[in-house]
Amino acid sequence: MNSRRDFLKNLGLTAAGVALMPSLDLFAAPKNWFDISLAEWSLHQTLFKGDLKNIDFPELAAKKFGIYGVEYVNAFFKDKAQDMTYLKDLNNRAKDNGVRNVLIMIDGEGNLGDEDPAKRKQAVENHYKWIDAANFLGCHAVRVNAAGKGTPEEVKKAVVESLSTLADYGKKGKISVIVENHGGISSHGDWLADTLKTVGKKNCGSLPDLGNFYEYDRYQGVTDLMPYAKGVSAKTHDFDAEGNETQIDYTRMLKIVKEAKFKGYIGIEYEGSKLSEVDGIIASKKLLERLRPTI
Repeated sequence: MNSRRDFLKNLGLTAAGVALMPSLDLFAAPKNWFDISLAEWSLHQTLFKGDLKNIDFPELAAKKFGIYGVEYVNAFFKDKAQDMTYLKDLNNRAKDNGVRNVLIMIDGEGNLGDEDPAKRKQAVENHYKWIDAANFLGCHAVRVNAAGKGTPEEVKKAVVESLSTLADYGKKGKISVIVENHGGISSHGDWLADTLKTVGKKNCGSLPDLGNFYEYDRYQGVTDLMPYAKGVSAKTHDFDAEGNETQIDYTRMLKIVKEAKFKGYIGIEYEGSKLSEVDGIIASKKLLERLRPTI
């Protein structure tokens, strides 16, 4: 009963004496064209310091920020991928706070584009447990990296092989395998888009990070990746007096995202240093909420 009561509170209904009217359509289409989620990396300093535990992340997202979608980072529960007691507890914490588990970001499990076939195979197998965990938590996806050494074509060939295997594995649990532009050759939008096109599987796509482009034009990169997008990462660093991000033209970016007919979660990933992590998340949310109805 507690979880239902909390969930109704989060819907904005009073806690006592209010019955759901038959006319209230809980299955109506979302009012907004995207929902806001919170990437756990936004709180990485707090987590690494031990001031926040992964298990408490969903409740914090809901109660501190009013955000009801969360994107986990495996580094913060690295030894818990197959700990069913822990995962059940995490699931319950999310449900009790009306929070949707959106995805798990996977790092540190080996390079999917490794030039050594044995290491590449091991990297792929290392990802399986996180796909299983994502399935159990009700996530729609895992985020992986397309990293490896060699020429762009060599890395592409290796990554295509790995992604194809992971997508086939994820398909059983209806988990998408999505790739972020996360440095190196993966931050070239044309390369990553071509790689995903070559994989050619419905549950293998992109997670465009609006900020992770370096020598490659960020607006072109997002344009390249949006046809494959199953999520968007809203990177933020600093804000001006009007609340606009200083390095990224968010109005321009969100227009690119919307014109691609995207509907889903846009995840806040604050990485700035001038504001605290809490204030940076709040500023990021305000920016997205202000622009959402205007695009």
